[in-house]
This record gives sequence, structure tokens and C-alpha cells, in this order.
Amino acid sequence: MPNSPGTHYDLPALARQEMIAEGFTPDFPPEAQRQVAALRAHAAAPALSSAVRDLRGLLWSSIDNDTSRDLDQIEMAERLANGAIRIRIGIADVDTDVPKGSPIDTHAAANCTTVYTGVKNFPMLPDDLSTDLTSLNEHADRLSVVVELTVAADGTAQDGTAYRAVTRNAAQLAYSSVGPWLEGQGTAPAKVAASQDLQAQLRLQDEAAQNLRAQRHRLGALDLDRSETEAVLTDGKVTGIQPRFRNRASQLIEDFMVAANGVIARLLRDNRISSIRRVVKIPERWDRIVELAARTGDSLPADPDSGALNTYLMKRRAVDPVHYADVSLAVVKLMGPGEYVLERPGDTAVGHFALAVHDYTHSTAPNRRFADLVTQRLVKAVLANQPSPYGDAELGGVARNCTLREDAERKVERAMSKRIAAVAMHDRIGEVFPAVVTGVTPKGVFVRALSPAVEGRLMRGEQGLDVGDQIRVKLLNTDPVRGFIDFGRV
Repeated sequence: MPNSPGTHYDLPALARQEMIAEGFTPDFPPEAQRQVAALRAHAAAPALSSAVRDLRGLLWSSIDNDTSRDLDQIEMAERLANGAIRIRIGIADVDTDVPKGSPIDTHAAANCTTVYTGVKNFPMLPDDLSTDLTSLNEHADRLSVVVELTVAADGTAQDGTAYRAVTRNAAQLAYSSVGPWLEGQGTAPAKVAASQDLQAQLRLQDEAAQNLRAQRHRLGALDLDRSETEAVLTDGKVTGIQPRFRNRASQLIEDFMVAANGVIARLLRDNRISSIRRVVKIPERWDRIVELAARTGDSLPADPDSGALNTYLMKRRAVDPVHYADVSLAVVKLMGPGEYVLERPGDTAVGHFALAVHDYTHSTAPNRRFADLVTQRLVKAVLANQPSPYGDAELGGVARNCTLREDAERKVERAMSKRIAAVAMHDRIGEVFPAVVTGVTPKGVFVRALSPAVEGRLMRGEQGLDVGDQIRVKLLNTDPVRGFIDFGRV
């Protein structure tokens, strides 16, 4: 299809088609809608009990994207007498409103994830739940599963535990404004500026997060620079794309979620209950990563070593920050995606190579990921001294399906990212961009241009290239309907 400036493409409709093509069910069935209506009709204040603490008096806050309405987590911290910091992470108790086997649960089990396409979101749970009844919204009393741990000055996590509570989010905040403030590059957002207590609270959370991050890196966790973009929408139409940057606030939440997921994984392991683990296996293409390091005069051991790899990455970031994103992207591609696996009591943990941890699960986003909702049910069974609601065969099936659906989610989001980029780039045909090779497959060679970060297929000059190679490319053509962006090597 020719590129015509001003041509309107119905990207939400194309996103829906893409969802169906990848096996998702974008609409909720009538029985799920009836379940939502019943929940609405019988909504009541969360009940306290001997098993449910009242923690509404703590200064909880959430930090997420500017447009997020499905709030899965809230956080707070306090300094202990010995100088350590106790952190609490409240996780939305979705299971109470979405019991196992209910119509909404059945739909969630089939789709397994919320899909964000840049122009339209396809939620795993109905909006009435994920953005309201089960969302940790500001000033709302909500049931939560609280993960608690102590962070020592050296960043080691201690005394991990979990329990149920009623919580109240005192301030819904955003990465885009909290991050620059924490970094000393911007003023405090209005809610933060209005409260000295909230300012101190966020500073304390940041201190704990930075300590956790430093310790993870000492153990070999990778600090990867993921180049991401988002659509610029004007009156619902794509008018451009812009980079999405990580900052101190997004790192804070990432560090807390990694810590919380570790606590939950160990809790299930110590109680000898089968669980779903989130793993990233040792890279099969480690030899290619070693080769990329050699090109810059660096060396990596012959056997995979996450600590050595992170040392190399940190060196490249310091020596050549301009091209660090290229190197980081190549390593991400060569490591391969994460997956969900069943782990039974006594099994040897596969671990998470990128995080350099043995015990890791997904538990902190039950509004958005089905694996997290299943894990929440396992945790609540442990806390109530009840048997697991899932047998090993059922958990194994959930793990496999969540991995498959996550792969399908990536395909939908990648296809829509290409369509959005094709619309945004239609008037830049003929321009030349630096790029990095991101894939070499039987279908062709794929590259990501840098600034703006858009992906496409290399239509000429692809011979002899491999993942990680840095080249220059010219934009040849775009096809927004099919999501094609064609480059030629120059």
C-alpha cells in the first residue's frame, strides 16, 4: 500500500485482528460480564479478621506509568533501630473477587496476560475489576497480600515473609515525575511537594532500592538497557513515536518487585509446595556473546557467567555510552526470552540467569498476569494452612500456557509496534540511520534503527550479518497495514 501522508489507519481495529490471529479472545463472555455485575452489586468494604491485618494507617504509595489504571502494587518503608530498612509491598488481592474456576478466571486462564498495543489495551480482567474493584486505587481500602522484608545496608534481603492485610494507597504517583525528582533533575510532583512525610518516605524507599540493586549487581545480575518506544497520540491518531526511558523511580519499583518475587518463591519452596517459577536459562548462544565482547577488545569466559557479562556491560556503558544500547539489545536477543516452569519440592531450581538468582517467580501483577494470580492462590493457601489449590499436572499446564501466551503477546505487541512505527515514519523514507542487527532467521535479517528505535527487515545487503552487528541503513518503504518497515544497508 502506498504511503500517503494524512492517510488514516484504524490501528485499534488492526490490533484487535492481531489479537485474534494470535489466539487471544479480546472480548469477555456474557457469563464473565454477569460475574462482574454481581460483584458490583455486592461490593462491600474489606473485612478485617485475625488473618487480615489493618495497615491502612501506613503511608503507602504507588508509582507506575502516567496512564496506568490497573494498579497492582503499593509500597512503603521504615527505618529500623539497627539502620536497616523494612520494606512492605502490597499486592492487589485479586483472588478474592476472581475465585479459581469462575467465568472471569476461565477467561484469564485462556488469555494469561493483559496485552498493551500502544493504541488499545486488551485487559486480562474486565476493567471494572482491574482498574477499580481489584486495583489499589488512591484513597480506596483494598485487600492486599503484603510482602515484607528487611534490607540491610549492604543490600542483602532478610526476614522475608508474607501476610494478608487491608491497605489504603495514599498517593498514586508516576515514574515520569518522581524519577527526575529522585535524581535531582526535576521538582517534586505536586502530591510529593505537599507532604514532607511522603518525601521522606520515597527517599527511604529509594535508598533501600539502590542498596538492593547494588547487591544484585555484585552477585552478577545484568543491568540491561532496553530501548523501548511508545506512540505519540493526538486525538486518537498516531503522530509520532518517542523513547520510553527508565529512571530512578522505575528502577525503584523494579528492584522492589524482584525482591518481593524472591521472597514469595522462597516462601513456597520452604513450605514444600509446588509452584510456577519464572526462569531465564543459561544462554545457548553464549559463544556469540563472547564474540561480540572480543570485537571491542574485551574477553568473557568460555562458560556462561552472568557476573563477568555484567562487568563487561558496565565497562561498555562507561567507555562508549552512545552505543551501549546496541550492545545491550544484542545481549537481550542472544539470551532469549524468559519462561514459566513447574517446580516441585526437591527439584533443582533452574534460576534466572539475567537476575543471577536461583529462586524467582512472578507474583506482583495479578491484575495483568495469570501466573501471578495462580501464585497468589498458592501463597494464600500456605498462609491459611490449607492444601494447594493446584495439582502438579495442572500447574505444569498453566506454566506452559502462560509461556505460550506470553510469546503470542510479544508477537501482537511487536506487530503493532511496527504498524505504529510505519505510520510515524512514512514521511522519512530515504533517510539514513545507524542500526543494530536484532535477528537472523530463515525469513530474513532484521534490524533496529536507533533514534528513533524502530525495527524492520533488511531488504538488501543482508549477507554475512549476525545478531549484534552495527550497520547503517536507509529507510526504503513502510506499509502500516501489514506493519512492514523495509531498510537497505548503506
